[in-house]
Amino acid sequence: MDKIDTGSTAWMIAATALVLLMTPGLAFFYGGMTRAKSVLNMMMMSFVSMITVTVLWVLFGHSLAFDAAGNETVNKFVGGLDAWGLQSLITTATSDEGGMPSLTFSAFQLTFAIITVALISGAIADRAKFGAWVVFGGLWATLVYFPVAHWVWGGGWLTELGIEDFAGGTVVHINAGAAALALALVLGKRKGWPKEPMRPHNLPYVLLGAALLWFGWFGFNAGSELAVDGTAALAFINTQIAAAVAAGAWLLVEKLRDGHATSLGAASGAVAGLVAITPACGFVDPWAAVLLGVLAGAACAYAVGLKYKFGYDDSLDVVGVHLVGGVIGAVALGFLARYPFLDGQEQGVLYGEHGWRQLGLQVLGPVVVGLYSFVVSYILGKVIDMTMGFRISEEDEVNGIDIAAHAESAYDLAPSHSGTASSISAPVSDIKKVEADA
Repeated sequence: MDKIDTGSTAWMIAATALVLLMTPGLAFFYGGMTRAKSVLNMMMMSFVSMITVTVLWVLFGHSLAFDAAGNETVNKFVGGLDAWGLQSLITTATSDEGGMPSLTFSAFQLTFAIITVALISGAIADRAKFGAWVVFGGLWATLVYFPVAHWVWGGGWLTELGIEDFAGGTVVHINAGAAALALALVLGKRKGWPKEPMRPHNLPYVLLGAALLWFGWFGFNAGSELAVDGTAALAFINTQIAAAVAAGAWLLVEKLRDGHATSLGAASGAVAGLVAITPACGFVDPWAAVLLGVLAGAACAYAVGLKYKFGYDDSLDVVGVHLVGGVIGAVALGFLARYPFLDGQEQGVLYGEHGWRQLGLQVLGPVVVGLYSFVVSYILGKVIDMTMGFRISEEDEVNGIDIAAHAESAYDLAPSHSGTASSISAPVSDIKKVEADA
């Protein structure tokens, strides 16, 4: 085995754990935003992503995304299968991966694949069959995420062109946001939406989830440098700045527009800022992180309302936060990038003579990835819907998907009387009646 940089390796193992924590954090964030009768299913959609994507990553996911990265003969659209099973990574450590064991790099990238799939689920809360979601997640990771990661990070065609995406604005957020929009269109609107209020049932869960996401995002962004150096420090501080500023901007929009600032707005604003800074965190100055935070917080606060204007039921605002926030961060690099460090990458319009070319690339990347993800996701969703069915029945949707899909209830909602069974041991029919009233 090649010489290992123990400092970078230790940091990357910690960063990997931080990013993995983001998926349970997302489960709390999404779970709190749903109704009480759907919270378990929503959280399970995130947790099952950790299961399915991990298995696929070991079998062939890493290989499709990163096999032969940097090799001049590598396929520019998808990797090979030389690294299937990860066996070939056990004894290797390359300079391209910061002198860490290749398995450490692979584990870090696996956590990105997991949360990208989980992000999509928020758009179809309350109405998707659990089995259909599992199938979709596995197919989407194989046909969309792994190839797109190769395009941008694994030596593919967007890498060659010089697109800048430090930690996943295009690969993760635009990719997931476009897929979320496609699935929202395939499954259609929830029963009663938008006339019936479908408010978050547990705002403390939402705040807890946002806090865990914020915490884990330092591994997401600073860890993407793959080393312990000044760029990692820049990515770290820019992450904090953008999240804080965006949360404040969202609250200000709410106060001016609605007359009050909400806890949901604070949580959503922080996530919007984190999304926008993700592609830019290692490329821009801290003052630019402030600007991105303002833009993301304000723009996403308005963008989440687009679903009412255009009539698509994006249950938990995946499109308004992740697609819109990701585009803001990715395109802004065409103006604000000051510290490009890979071959083909250039400074933005404000700094470099080739800035307009870089701006063009920063527009091209989101457009191509967004369209590819949307089209493939729509086709996958339609095929699954026509074969095994993607949407639960109207009765199950009304009674609550937790009982229908998992035969469990998140809360004991039955009246508390001596000798009365709790919801844990009560017949499913009794629980359905209680849940339907929630």
